[in-house]
Amino acid sequence: MAATTLDEFVCFAMYSASHATTQAYREVLKPWSLTYPQYLAMVVLATGERTVSSLGEELALDSGTLSPLLRRLETRGLVDRRRDDQDERVVRVSLSEDGRRVHGEVIGAVGCLVPAFVDSGRSLPELLEQLTSITANMRALASGLRAAS
Repeated sequence: MAATTLDEFVCFAMYSASHATTQAYREVLKPWSLTYPQYLAMVVLATGERTVSSLGEELALDSGTLSPLLRRLETRGLVDRRRDDQDERVVRVSLSEDGRRVHGEVIGAVGCLVPAFVDSGRSLPELLEQLTSITANMRALASGLRAAS
């Protein structure tokens, strides 16, 4: 039987969950004046320096979105950007000392959101595995549809 109301559409449930999650993060991140994508960039950069292009790939953000995001973080002193020594076309980005401090504070604060994920009835690893699988399936489907058109 086909879905007939929004509440019966899996895509709407995922959209609603994503939107509610982003809103919850927005509230938690407000004291640091960070957006959710800025927070995600800082999470990735906390594991080490990246090129701008590799950071964009990890975050699934295009350069038109990522460059202004990084510029704002750099203006605030949270990240450092520099040209690569071997190839000046490549820009490397890393957390600054202030960025590491803010990252530590923020990571502590966002922990309050974990129960909302765990209370879904699945363990966090199970939930992550299912969402990762859905994402990969949807990307493959979209890629196939692009190729067919």
